[in-house]
Amino acid sequence: MPSTRLILASASPRRARILESLGLSFKIRPADLDESLLPGEGPRAAVRRLARQKAMVSPRGPGDCVIAADTVVVLGSRILNKPGDAAEARRMLRSLSGRAHTVMTGVSVAWGSQVATIVDLTEVRFRKMDEREIAAYVRTGEPMDKAGAYHVEGGGAAFIESIHGSPSNVAGLSVTSARRLLKRAGVI
Repeated sequence: MPSTRLILASASPRRARILESLGLSFKIRPADLDESLLPGEGPRAAVRRLARQKAMVSPRGPGDCVIAADTVVVLGSRILNKPGDAAEARRMLRSLSGRAHTVMTGVSVAWGSQVATIVDLTEVRFRKMDEREIAAYVRTGEPMDKAGAYHVEGGGAAFIESIHGSPSNVAGLSVTSARRLLKRAGVI
């Protein structure tokens, strides 16, 4: 690997595991910024903007390369963020039951004076779920810090009927896009 130091601008353990699976060493320096949507901003534009901003605001030194990402779950035209409480998590999971939704992740890499961004879309279809299994899953606590109230690599996987697109994108960082951008930045 070249002498470039890689920085992950995220506290997400899932994103860190994905980078580790690529054999990369990196420092974790989460970006601190307001992740609110702008008035009239759609989900695709939002993940692109937020990933880019995270890559640009994370502290870095000369020669450092920063990778950042932002993920949203979209059902129809509605964005499902992280649930605020157990009742909201149950509502989100009920709304996903038996339906397809889209996971959008913006991935940005900043190096030197350059920033490059890719937005990936993955369609996820949930099977029908009953109230008992939704309640049991919410009681595990796993849905509480996940967009859309589920974790593709955890208990939420039991609800997934099919995935069309990148499974790692659903976990928060598309391996294909990360590799493409890091190669462009000269990291791999």
